[in-house]
Amino acid sequence: MGVELARRALKENRHNDYGQFLATLTEEIGQDRRTLVQLMERLAIPRSKAKVQAAWALEKLGRLKLNGRILEYSPLSRLIELEGLAAGIDAKRAMWLSLLQIRANDKRLKDFDLERLAARAEDQRRRLEPHRLSAAHEALSSADRDPTEAGSH
Repeated sequence: MGVELARRALKENRHNDYGQFLATLTEEIGQDRRTLVQLMERLAIPRSKAKVQAAWALEKLGRLKLNGRILEYSPLSRLIELEGLAAGIDAKRAMWLSLLQIRANDKRLKDFDLERLAARAEDQRRRLEPHRLSAAHEALSSADRDPTEAGSH
């Protein structure tokens, strides 16, 4: 779900101030997902088709928001996407830290640099924060204006 959300946010922001950051973040999230898939394979954790489909559906439902626009991207759309990315990064960091706690007792985890993965998630979150705050300012300061004006940023 995080990869899809990052890709959508990048697609909608490729030509503005958020685009360069989102391009880098999207690539990193893709790398993290590939590592997670490798880790799941190593731990013999099956990939649940139902969970994958549910995550896909939730990501698509996340596109429906009360932003005053049915088909257009808005400052509120951007904020919601960046909030979702922030939550996903926080959850990913917590997962890496949890795995780090059990690595000493599970040799299957020895080849994974969980410290680096957790540090990268922390760095992603730190780099995301100014963009999230900027998006919040844009979305919330335009909330009291005419919705047709809000997208002009």
